[in-house]
Amino acid sequence: MDNETLKNLRERRSIRRYKKEQITEEQLNAILEAGTYAPTGMGAQSPLILVIQDAAVIAKLSGLNATVMGTDSDPFYGAPTLLVVLADRERPTCVEDGSLVMGNLMNAAHAVGVDSCWIHRAREVFEGDEGRAMLRQWGIPDTYIGVGNCILGYRDCGYPEAKPRKADYIRRI
Repeated sequence: MDNETLKNLRERRSIRRYKKEQITEEQLNAILEAGTYAPTGMGAQSPLILVIQDAAVIAKLSGLNATVMGTDSDPFYGAPTLLVVLADRERPTCVEDGSLVMGNLMNAAHAVGVDSCWIHRAREVFEGDEGRAMLRQWGIPDTYIGVGNCILGYRDCGYPEAKPRKADYIRRI
């Protein structure tokens, strides 16, 4: 059995080199809508998706992320769009809910011709003083934690091959 959804799930890859060209508003809106349809614990929809296309804000968040990583490289790989997924820590499924949003965002991006990658350390960045200050400035309640950064853009490199699936990935009991 094969269909377009399963094909997209098999073919999506994480991309780590981007052109400066911005994605279209139509693509962005389709990706965002898909994120809002991710399953969440008890349908509570606790995650928030922050859309950042301002180069200065992306650069600041990239710098904070690099500091957490202990490097001075750009952890966002030059991507022109950054989606930050936050979730309310008061929900017991906040990390799972936010992770499902991240998956929907990346799979939808591939489906509409946009490349993506999950970048970690959103939690550490937004637990820090500067990250907390940014969230307050944006009107985000203190109960929200960072789950992941989804970078979006058009790749400036070849398309990676999938690694072979490990032999014991699935075990039937």
